[in-house]
Amino acid sequence: MYDPSAILDRRLDAARASRAVHAVGRVKRFDGQIVHASAFPAPVGNECRIECEGGAWATAEVIGFLDDYTVLVLTGGSANLVAGARVETVRRIDVVPAGDGLLGRVFDGAGNLLDDGPPPHLPDVWPLRGERVNPLRRRPVKHVLDTGVRAINALLTVGIGQRVGIIAGSGVGKSSLLSTIARYTSADIVVIGLIGERGREVSGFVEELSKSPSFAHTIVVAVPADHSPVLRIRGVHRATAYAEYFRAQGKNVLLMVDSLTRVAHAQRELGLALGEHPTTKGYPPSVISLIGGLLERAGLDGDTGGGISAIYTVLADGDDTTNDPIVDAARAILDGHIVLSRKQAEQGIYPAIDLGASISRTMNDCVSPSHAARARRFRRYLSLWDQNRDLMLLGGYQQGQDPELDTAFQIYPQLLGFITQSTDERSGFVESEARLQQVMP
Repeated sequence: MYDPSAILDRRLDAARASRAVHAVGRVKRFDGQIVHASAFPAPVGNECRIECEGGAWATAEVIGFLDDYTVLVLTGGSANLVAGARVETVRRIDVVPAGDGLLGRVFDGAGNLLDDGPPPHLPDVWPLRGERVNPLRRRPVKHVLDTGVRAINALLTVGIGQRVGIIAGSGVGKSSLLSTIARYTSADIVVIGLIGERGREVSGFVEELSKSPSFAHTIVVAVPADHSPVLRIRGVHRATAYAEYFRAQGKNVLLMVDSLTRVAHAQRELGLALGEHPTTKGYPPSVISLIGGLLERAGLDGDTGGGISAIYTVLADGDDTTNDPIVDAARAILDGHIVLSRKQAEQGIYPAIDLGASISRTMNDCVSPSHAARARRFRRYLSLWDQNRDLMLLGGYQQGQDPELDTAFQIYPQLLGFITQSTDERSGFVESEARLQQVMP
């Protein structure tokens, strides 16, 4: 039988292992972020410190080995390095402190507090990169996760344990939609990873979220774009590890990562620094491997009864949702995707969900057959209106030629009112289903 406490005990022993500091190498090359030091026996993931000019120290993490060098990435501190500077190991970073003290707090990628509260009491630890779960222990997705967003609840229903991508270009409302879901979801715990975003956006997101009562059961891991790539990757692993910790306690956890694309960019920087050959759009193979490993950590646990429902935003460069390799890689693994339309955003429709391009692969397993049928009819009518709008406005169509198209144009105001929802409005699943039944009797 799977025993979560056994993992905690084992990782706690590892965390208590010796942290003796000793000289291990000298700086041979430095290009602003990447440090090449003389080879020394430190494993990947080891935290080190590097002596800087004037007696200060910079922190770095081992990311790999190249020829006769140990390759590190700076994670903090001064960057006034000189050739031959002393490099010392500090500790392994393979576990994260965990406990109920995480709730309502904001951390960076290294686990440092970003808010003004007191240090939390975190008696447990959890593996930073998780532990592989037997796929036969995964429970199927059968129960609805209430997101508080009417269009998602009724037309793209998300199940507990499902992994969904929000795909869109920049400035179309991804972060706003995440904030709405975080405040109104029915999940027991919400873990949010803000990876590679602008510092101003992080501040505004946290400030808005902190005003909601739901912030008491929310954890935020924020790693802005000016942090090193290794911290951005560590940040998304840390957020996922927090979610896994509470799932092992039988909790229903909602993990939200904004954005998966920034994580891929960080891994691309590290991969190219280690000499990997770039493939499509400059992404090395390790990027696809990282994405697959991250997404597979979410899901339901058949032993504890807990689950991680995950929402990942994916930035489509130039609004291209068909040829972007990160979009393709994520869409192939995820259990559904929600595409946001710039056209709808420009028309003032929020959330700007393109229903025709979006899908939830587990919806039919979570809702009644009548609900699923109404959702399909709704999407059909909205698609008909969108495809024939210009023809109708130009007078190229006369009513009575197509009864289904006539119905679509007659009920379009109700369809538009249904999918439109303000950010301060909550629409629960039961309420969303009842309203769908009114529009689609």
